[in-house]
Amino acid sequence: MRIPPPNSLISAHFSQNIMELRQNIARTAEEATTGRHSDLAAHLSGRVGTAMISQKALEDIGFQREQLSQREARLDVAQRSMTLMHDRALGIDIKMQQSLGFGDFVSQGLAARDARAALTDVFSALNVRFGERYLFAGDATATQPFPNPDELLAGIRQIADASASPAAFTASLDTYFNTPGGGWQQNIYGGTATASDPDGVTGADPALIAVISSLAVLALADPADSPLLISQNPGLVVTAAQQLTSGLTSLTSLRADRGVAQEQIAIRQESLDIEETIFTSAFNALTARDQFEAASALKRLESTLEASYLLTSRLANLSLLNFLR
Repeated sequence: MRIPPPNSLISAHFSQNIMELRQNIARTAEEATTGRHSDLAAHLSGRVGTAMISQKALEDIGFQREQLSQREARLDVAQRSMTLMHDRALGIDIKMQQSLGFGDFVSQGLAARDARAALTDVFSALNVRFGERYLFAGDATATQPFPNPDELLAGIRQIADASASPAAFTASLDTYFNTPGGGWQQNIYGGTATASDPDGVTGADPALIAVISSLAVLALADPADSPLLISQNPGLVVTAAQQLTSGLTSLTSLRADRGVAQEQIAIRQESLDIEETIFTSAFNALTARDQFEAASALKRLESTLEASYLLTSRLANLSLLNFLR
């Protein structure tokens, strides 16, 4: 007949110890994996505030680094688009002026068609997106800013047909591109003239307008289908070619400004790396747990737990006969 072991109190005590051992094992296993004390409040005691300051600083650094990374990526994409715009338009001004100087209508037509193709490529480049955000649309980031360039060329052709003189054409062209109520911002460019993003470039930027408007006039200078006003006044084409040269210079300055911003980001990232090293060292000094030591302690605890299970099992199976023996 089995009777309750006379050492039931000892058995209950072992059960309590086993539960505590299991908790210690779970805590020590976590520390061996993470390399940090699991119960920082108990470990740090009065130094919790100091550790929390370091931890908050590290979290802030992580957030700032993410913001800088996003900004750097946007700038890089925008720079690539403006570089493509510059490279695609480069040289068309010289080709057009040379063809006019020699009276070479064939070369003039080729330069005009090159300007038309460049305008198409420029509009495509400026419709670039970063995620779901159009980078050259100002604050209208969800709206594609530039349509098919044929719409722009049709508008410029109408201005040429309606102008009584080269001076009238030049004045109308300036109004079209450079006033808020002009055809460029009302009918062509789908974005806003301003951008909340300090790094943003909009379709109302003078450098972009100078290049685009020049290419548009040069694209209409093909002797095969040029508006009468432009074909009869080659000075308008020369002016457009010169404006393209000036526009490319302004575009280079615009790219340089964004390059300065990229350099500032790189400097700030280096500064964050230094700050992170300092705060990480301070945080680790307060919270780090030696993983080798934790692993050794874990093995000792597991051995103790196994021994406790064995002893508890023996106590549970203790009979009166075995007890008397």
